[in-house]
Amino acid sequence: AARKAGTAAPERDAEGNEINPHIPEFMSKAPWYLDTGKAGLQHQRKAAQAPSSSSSWYRRGERVGAAPTKFRKGACTNCGAMSHKTKDCMERPRKKGAKWTGAGMMADERVERVELAYDAKRDAWNGYDAAEHKKLMADWELVEEARRKRKATELDRPGADTAGGNIEDQFASSDEDVSADNDDRPAGRNLRIREDTAKYLRNLDPDSAYYDPKTRSMRENPYAGTQQTAYAGDNFIRYSGEAQEVLKREVFAWEAGERGNTSAHSQANPTQTALMYKQFTDRRHEGKSSRQQQLLAQYGGEEHLQAPPQELLQQSEGYVEYSRTGEVVRGREQAARSKYREDVHPLNHSSVFGSWWSDGQWGYRCCRQTMKNAYCIGAMAPE
Repeated sequence: AARKAGTAAPERDAEGNEINPHIPEFMSKAPWYLDTGKAGLQHQRKAAQAPSSSSSWYRRGERVGAAPTKFRKGACTNCGAMSHKTKDCMERPRKKGAKWTGAGMMADERVERVELAYDAKRDAWNGYDAAEHKKLMADWELVEEARRKRKATELDRPGADTAGGNIEDQFASSDEDVSADNDDRPAGRNLRIREDTAKYLRNLDPDSAYYDPKTRSMRENPYAGTQQTAYAGDNFIRYSGEAQEVLKREVFAWEAGERGNTSAHSQANPTQTALMYKQFTDRRHEGKSSRQQQLLAQYGGEEHLQAPPQELLQQSEGYVEYSRTGEVVRGREQAARSKYREDVHPLNHSSVFGSWWSDGQWGYRCCRQTMKNAYCIGAMAPE
């Protein structure tokens, strides 16, 4: 209390530094595992640590002295060295070790005790020599110089085809991207021609076909419901031409492989697979036709397989006019259907009843009679 009030001199630690009397006890008092019996704040300070890595790395794998001539007790049974045990031996495992053959004895290895801190033990670059990287860069410089000389020689040679291929691609490593953008060659991306209309400009309706900007594809038809046929979507080629036939051949190859026929493969043997598929389809059609002929020969009924004329299967009321040459002048319009019989003229009439009107009564126009059951007298009709 006197130190806090300032009436007594402050306490000093082992190094002679004054201790602030207003520091709380839970901070100034050292825990039991760090307590030295002296007052101070040394337990609050970071302890001095050894260097995380050694400036001089130990020499691993270096042999010391000459190789022994006979096996020594406690040595490695594989190579005969005393510096390690058999399970830690880095030599090639022998069919019969040096313990039994007495030949091929190896000298002892240099073993140095290296004390490393916590961080140094977990440092992946601890012990790395930067001179090794300089050797690697020197080797790369030699390869680059050879590449430039080779390219200059190819270009200076008369009649060299500079457009046939890129010389740099021959020296490129397997993990290099030969299609990357460089100053000497353009990008290898599959870009569209600038004169072509972009797919996303085909139909600006937001509810039309979806355009995927990542793959630059529009699978659906942007002109669906119209007569425009300039572009029908990317999926159009999947259902046009020989695409369906190729798909059937591929399915045939899969089914043939499941049955044990390994020679049918749409990528490895495309020609043979196509011939096998053609033979398969021909035999299947022949089998169906032969089976049908057998059934007809046994049970009959071939006349029922003949389809009747189309005129007997449907009713048409279309009006058609033909020219002298047989061409259609007009017609093929569908007449209005009615539940009553049309174009029927009974009792020698040439017009229907109700085609003539006079004095509030309906009659026939051909004979001007008002009785529906009257017989037509034609030219004898009154004027």
